[in-house]
Amino acid sequence: MSAPLPRLAVSCTLAAGVSLLAICLAMNRAAAQETAAATLAELSVEGVAAGSLTVPSVTAQRAAVNATVGSVAFVDASAFQTRYANTLRDTLKEVPGVYVQERYGQELRISVRGSGISRGFHLRGLELLQDGIPLNLADGSGDFYQIDPLSLRSIEVYKGGNALTFGATTLGGAINFVTPTAYTAFAPNILRIDGGAFNTIRENFQASRISGPADFLINGTITNSDSYRNHETQRTQNFNANLGYQLAPGVETRFFAGIYLTDQKLPGTLSLFNALNNPTLANPTAISGNQSRKVETERIANRTSFALDVGKLDIDTWAIHKSLYHPIFQVIDQDGWTYGIAPRWAGSFDVGGFRNDTILGLRAFAGQNSALQFVNNGGQRGAQTLRSVQSASNYEAYGENRFWFLPDVALMTGAKAFSSNRTYSNKGGFTGANARASFADETYQGINPKLGLLWQPLPEIQVFGDVTGSRDVPDFTDLVQTNTLNTTFVPLRAQRAVTYEAGTRGRIDRLSWDVTLYRSEIRDELINFSINPGLNIPAATFNAPRTRHQGVEAAVSLDLARDLFGQGDGLVVSQIWTHNDFRFVGDPVFANNRIAGIPDDVLRTVMTYRNREGFHISPSLDWVPRGAFADHANTLQVPGYAVLNLAAGFDFANGVSLFVDARNLTDARYVSDISVVTNAAAVAGGPVAFYPGVGRSVFGGVRAAF
Repeated sequence: MSAPLPRLAVSCTLAAGVSLLAICLAMNRAAAQETAAATLAELSVEGVAAGSLTVPSVTAQRAAVNATVGSVAFVDASAFQTRYANTLRDTLKEVPGVYVQERYGQELRISVRGSGISRGFHLRGLELLQDGIPLNLADGSGDFYQIDPLSLRSIEVYKGGNALTFGATTLGGAINFVTPTAYTAFAPNILRIDGGAFNTIRENFQASRISGPADFLINGTITNSDSYRNHETQRTQNFNANLGYQLAPGVETRFFAGIYLTDQKLPGTLSLFNALNNPTLANPTAISGNQSRKVETERIANRTSFALDVGKLDIDTWAIHKSLYHPIFQVIDQDGWTYGIAPRWAGSFDVGGFRNDTILGLRAFAGQNSALQFVNNGGQRGAQTLRSVQSASNYEAYGENRFWFLPDVALMTGAKAFSSNRTYSNKGGFTGANARASFADETYQGINPKLGLLWQPLPEIQVFGDVTGSRDVPDFTDLVQTNTLNTTFVPLRAQRAVTYEAGTRGRIDRLSWDVTLYRSEIRDELINFSINPGLNIPAATFNAPRTRHQGVEAAVSLDLARDLFGQGDGLVVSQIWTHNDFRFVGDPVFANNRIAGIPDDVLRTVMTYRNREGFHISPSLDWVPRGAFADHANTLQVPGYAVLNLAAGFDFANGVSLFVDARNLTDARYVSDISVVTNAAAVAGGPVAFYPGVGRSVFGGVRAAF
């Protein structure tokens, strides 16, 4: 949903960015010349070795994430490069606190701490970034289709208010997907082919080079799959590239470009009986309406970085074009642009002899989306029923400061101020319910603070606690609500929350851990329920007066054995546990019921054996003891389940890797996700609201890095 930034807004934003640059350059001139020489020399060595000014080394990325005062996670892409990773579930399923479940194809539910808990499609309350630059559209809505697991080098997860480092302060936080450059790539050239169940075949290539001050990388993946269910065929083509150039010592610019093409057939939801007993069926309405989702997205972005004597300044700019053709209950036909600019300065300096780390940033992004609807005639446009324009703009300023008042204790303070506008114009001109033109305009403003403490008694052990504020501004999926008769703008309030968290992460000898307890007190939570999930009509959204999200995010790993058979081998067992307790609080309709959509406990156990010859094998168990409620009235709960998996492979010394990934070995029948309703008992015959989990499947592949 995006349009060019207004000229005045662009001017103001650029002026702010130039002002920030001027401040940093003034600090630069004030520093001693010998310090400047030492700093630049160090940066030059690091850049050549592994990483550059615009995209640091993977080691530096991990260190930056772990310096956060709050719950975070870091995933090195090497963890999933030698297995079948087709969706974001395959990359994030071992991150505690991140609930990610497949619906069909690459469509997922991603929720962190209950963000968008009851939304039955796409994304809300969580900001997605690629290389630190936003992927979400101007209204805050987001998609997963353009994130290709085979194009990634690492993933950074900042839960809740801990995403303030990017300027994100939603309930869920932010996930940053970092792509490789020629400096950080696994190898200059990579060729890969994999496939298996459901006539799946996928080809991937990557090539990168460094030539003097310039470097480039290009990555492409083509996937074709019939998928598990009927009418679930998936065809995707994803291409990513970046080009970097060192303009001068301590100055680098990097352009990112991407083209993402998705053609996904939709199988729709099923009744609970069919989801458990006939899971490969498609909803008859999905077939008769030839329901699908065709997306063409192009993205271009730039980061220009300046290494200063005091810190580093990044200036990001980006533009995203998205075209959507989406025949469901009607044909949704949309086309829009998003543009943005974001200067960000981060640096460390002494204050009265004490170390101080500071981040300051601005973000301005806006866009416009042409949103049309037509009668669905077997997947083709019929008579037009809606012609509207959705416009969004956002202006944000944020800062975060860590003051080390003791050598091992830091006080963290931060805040973000924002102003977000949502404008909707129904052009009218048609017969029927949407005949009359209408206009709506809503502006949301606020300040989200953060306060915390970090204690680091040993280099590899941290203990933290913090309090953060968050606000989720409604996107147009929330604000523009549709039933079979009408489409109208609903003026919802922004969701506000205060989150308290305490946790620890670290490693002692063979034991490593990451454990966080949190509690969010929420006002006006944006809650969804499906009007008629069987028809794929977008869900209605309302503000719940008071709700509470609380839970546990825990991951523990133990090296059970080292040099087990005298071959430099080892056996590691890991346990991931996410506990969710999401409830209404004194609600006039739902009292203190659980908010439907996500189960109480999600556990994953993984045991991995690896030897120095390159062989590795990992059995794993995904266990949900009790399924989620399907309705906010808590009258229907789906069964729990356990899914057994096995992955194995061999990494040869010449860079060739072979792997096999077998999933759901017992062919368990279970419900993977739910389109939540208000009261299942009131639906005659029960709701058609369930997505079945994928049955037994085996994938394999070969990867050559040279």
